[in-house]
Amino acid sequence: MTATANPAAGAQPKPVRPHDPANLVEVDDLKVYFEIRSGVFKTAQGSVRAIDGVTVDVRRGETLGLVGESGCGKSTIGRAMIKLRDATAGTVRFDGTDLESVKPDELRRMRRRMQIIFQDPYGSLDPRMAVGAIIGEPLDTHHLAEGQAKQERIAELLELVGLDPNYVRRYPHEFSGGQRQRIGVARALAVEPEFIVCDEPISALDVSIQAQVLNLLTDLRARLGLTYLFVAHDLSVVKHISDRVAVMYLGKIVEIGPPEVLYSAPGHPYSRALLSAVPVPDPAAERKRKRVILKGDVPSPVNPPSGCRFHTRCWLYERMGEPEDCRTINPELKVVADVADHQAACHHSDEALKTDVGIAHIDPTQVRRGTPASALAMLAETNATTPHHEGFQAPAFPDVPGATPESTSASDAFGVRDPGSTSTPTDRIDPW
Repeated sequence: MTATANPAAGAQPKPVRPHDPANLVEVDDLKVYFEIRSGVFKTAQGSVRAIDGVTVDVRRGETLGLVGESGCGKSTIGRAMIKLRDATAGTVRFDGTDLESVKPDELRRMRRRMQIIFQDPYGSLDPRMAVGAIIGEPLDTHHLAEGQAKQERIAELLELVGLDPNYVRRYPHEFSGGQRQRIGVARALAVEPEFIVCDEPISALDVSIQAQVLNLLTDLRARLGLTYLFVAHDLSVVKHISDRVAVMYLGKIVEIGPPEVLYSAPGHPYSRALLSAVPVPDPAAERKRKRVILKGDVPSPVNPPSGCRFHTRCWLYERMGEPEDCRTINPELKVVADVADHQAACHHSDEALKTDVGIAHIDPTQVRRGTPASALAMLAETNATTPHHEGFQAPAFPDVPGATPESTSASDAFGVRDPGSTSTPTDRIDPW
């Protein structure tokens, strides 16, 4: 399938907002449709509405987390932001420049400022190229360095991501998944970008390696002044690394806000359902929590439901007696509970806030050695924001000589340190 070139028939483009210098990327009413063609003559049978009217900003220096079910359009938005995917309608502006209006030569120069880290560390590296050639290719493409200067820059990049510069002659098959992802990060950093789309960069990695890569990305952002769009499935990870979190469902953003607000008082029923699925490392809290089990399957993006797209699976819709506005009126993002930075696309967000469905609170005194590794990211936030109760004594890590709960990251807890790290313990994933 290829993206269609024209917007839907009869659609009227919305006026473009004035550029805000605080935003590095501005997306207005973005639509990305993919034509469905079949038959001998490949006639169009309809369109998959991968992105269907998304307006969102990525502020300079921030990490915007993007979460949602598989197929909701997260990766498509990221690729459209750096014009790896053409938009069907709407606008994407990078630092005030409309990417649809730039000529190919100008776009090529702009590629230096925006890069992507791909999801699959195995498929995103050419197996026939050595590491030095992989990292050096962007330098050749943009004529940034050659000869000895190029080799020094490649060695510098390898050290920057915690790898030995002597690895330049090795091939991708000689590395682990985490090391390959570090090579992908080094390749993205080679041209000194301002904006990086992190397209589920840890989903294919083991949990302990995920912690190392997350710590690396956090360090690089602080050191180099980067801006991230961080796409992921794991809400715990997104909460740890993001300044704001956007929740997607079926091609639309249904909620956006700071993680400390969205995770404690989500205003959209879908956000509460996602939070309900996150495991909690506290048996008492887990037993008390009211879980949300969504009914039915995700509707087809070829023919999405009218009104609110989530109403066919919404537990609040059923609880309120199936109100008509949910079936007939498409909700727009609106401010939730007078918190300007917190918005939800729900007609009845006030009712959602009145329930305790899907929300659980963790008592750090109940956390013990042996907690499942999948809970490490959630424990990090608890440790950073909640003081230990009086008399709480966290055990030391026997695998790391001299390590203490205050100075040990999640990667350290597994006996593996993150080379070249400069972040403070509260900035890192810490299981205590």
